[in-house]
Amino acid sequence: MGAITAGAKARPAQWRAGLGRLVAGAALLTAVALLPWLSGTDPALTVLRARSADQDPTPAQLAAVREQLGLDQGPLTHLAHWLGGLPRGDAGTSWVSGEPVLPQVSAAFAVSVTLMLGALVVTLAVAALVSARTLYLGSRRRLRQARAGTGAAVLAALPKFLLASLLATVCGVWLGWLPSSGWEGPSSMVLPSLALGVPSGAMIGGLLDQSLPAAFQEPWARTWHAFGFPPGLTARNALRRALAGVLPQLLPTVVGLVGGAVAVEKIFNIPGLGRLALDAALAQDLPPLQTATMVLILLGVTAGLLLQALRRALLGPALRDGALPALHAPDLPRRRSMSWIAAFCGIALLTVVGAGLLRDPLHVDTAARLLPPSPAHPLGTDALGRDLLARLGHGALRTTGVALAVTTVSVLLGLLLGTAAQVSSGLTEAMSTLPAVLAGLLTTAVTGPSVWGAALAVCMVGWTPYAAQTAALLEQERASGHMLAALSFGAGPRYLLRHHHLPAVLPAVLRNALLRLPTTVLVLASLGFLGLGEQPPTAEWGRLLSENQPYLELAPWAVLGPACALVLLSVLAVSGAPGTGQRRHRSSW
Repeated sequence: MGAITAGAKARPAQWRAGLGRLVAGAALLTAVALLPWLSGTDPALTVLRARSADQDPTPAQLAAVREQLGLDQGPLTHLAHWLGGLPRGDAGTSWVSGEPVLPQVSAAFAVSVTLMLGALVVTLAVAALVSARTLYLGSRRRLRQARAGTGAAVLAALPKFLLASLLATVCGVWLGWLPSSGWEGPSSMVLPSLALGVPSGAMIGGLLDQSLPAAFQEPWARTWHAFGFPPGLTARNALRRALAGVLPQLLPTVVGLVGGAVAVEKIFNIPGLGRLALDAALAQDLPPLQTATMVLILLGVTAGLLLQALRRALLGPALRDGALPALHAPDLPRRRSMSWIAAFCGIALLTVVGAGLLRDPLHVDTAARLLPPSPAHPLGTDALGRDLLARLGHGALRTTGVALAVTTVSVLLGLLLGTAAQVSSGLTEAMSTLPAVLAGLLTTAVTGPSVWGAALAVCMVGWTPYAAQTAALLEQERASGHMLAALSFGAGPRYLLRHHHLPAVLPAVLRNALLRLPTTVLVLASLGFLGLGEQPPTAEWGRLLSENQPYLELAPWAVLGPACALVLLSVLAVSGAPGTGQRRHRSSW
C-alpha cells in the first residue's frame, strides 16, 4: 500500500514538473524570437550589415531584406513558422549565409558535447584529488580537524579563458606538445578540456569535500568501523551518500559548458555551439540562434532527468520510504592555519587596494606600454601605459560590490525556486545550459549596456546552481526519519522551515556561493568585454583580465595582478567564513 500511495503522489508531481519544463522552454524560445525587436534596431539593417560591409544601405535594400525574411509579419509569426518546420527536420536557413541551419547546429553540437565529455573526465579527476584526503581519513575514523578548502578555492578561482591562453601558449606554442588551435582529432580536445575541467573539478571537489565528514558521521559508518569492515567499503558508501547532494551541480557546472564555453572556444578556434549561438545572436540571425537555444534546452532537460535518476539510485529506497538518516556534521576544530591564511589574504588585499587608491587609474602614458613591474609601477602597466596597481585598487570596491550583490540575489532566487522544485525544475534545467552572453544580449536589448544590465543578466542564469542544490538537499531532508517525527508532533510549515529546512540547506548553499564568487566576477567581465556590461575605461578586475589576456605571452604581469587578486578574494571568502558544512541536527523531540 505504501508503494501504491507513493506512486500516486509521484504522478501529479511528474505532471507539474513536465508542465514546468514545457512552459520554461516556450518562454525562452519566445524571448529569443523577440531579440531583434526588443533591441529597438531594425533586424533587416543588422542582417544586411552582417552579410556585407555596407554601413549605409538604401531603403530599397532594407525593404528587400524585410520581404525576403518575412520580418514585416512580426516575431510570433516567424516563431510559429520555424516551429512548424521542425517536425519535417527543417530548422530554416541562416539569414546571413543562406545555408541550412540544422547541419550547422548539429556539427557544432557534436563538437561541444565531445568537449563537454572531455571536460567531465577532467572535472571528475580533479574532484577526486581534492576530496581524496578527506575520503581516506574519514574511512579510517581519523578526521581530526576541519579543512579550509583553500586548494579548491585557488583552482576554482582560475579564469577559464586565462587558463586556456596559458595552456595554448605553453603546451601548444612553446613546447609543441598538443595543438593550440583548431579541432582536428582527439589531441585537439586535451588543452581545452583541461582549461574547462580544472576549475569545474575544483568546485565540485570542494563541495564534495565539505559533505563527506557528515556522511562518515552516520551511525552505519561508526558501526562498520567497530566491526572491522574494510575502509574501502566504508569510503565507497560514504561517497555514494555525499555524492547525491553534489551531483545536481554537474548540470550548471559541466553540462552548461556546451553553450557557455564561448571564450575557450574562441581561444582554441573550436567550432562549438556556444560560439555559433553568440555569432548568431550578435548578427540577430534568428534561425540558427533559435535552433541552438532549443538544442540547449533539450540537453538541459535530458541531463537533468538523467542526473535526477542517478541521484535517486544512489540514495536507494530510503529516499522513497522517508527513511534517510540525517546528516550530522562532526564538530571538528578549525586549524589555526585557516585563521592565518584568512588574515594574510585580507592584509594582502587591503595593502594592494590601499596602495592603488593613491594612484591615478586613468592616466595614459603610451611611452610606458606593457612595462614590467618596477618601483614606479609595482604591478607593471597595461597596453595603454596605465598603472595596473592603480586600476586594481580603484576597481576593488566596484568588483566585489557588484559580485556580492549578484551572488546574494542569485542565492535568494535559488533558495526560493529550489523550495518549489516540482514546478521550477524545468526552468532550472532550461536555464542551466543557457549561455550568460545570450542572457546579456536579451537584457541589454531592454536596459541598454550597463553594469546593472550585466548584473541582471548574470542573475538570470546564476541562480540555477543554488536552486538545483536546494531542491536536492530539501528532498533528502524531507525523506529523513526525524521529519516524520516532527510532523507527527504537529510541527507546522514555519517551524519546519526554520528548524529543519533552512538549517539543512543554507550551510551547503553558502559554501557553494563562496566558491562561485570569482566565477561571477569573470562572467560580469565577459559581458563587459563584449560591450554588454561595464564600459571602459572603468577599472574592474575581470575587465582587466579580459583586456590584457591577448598580451599574456608578451607581458604576463598584465594579467598576473588581477588573477592573484581574484585568488586572494576566493581564498579569503572560503577560509575566513564560518563552518559551512552540513548542519548538525539537533532533535527537539
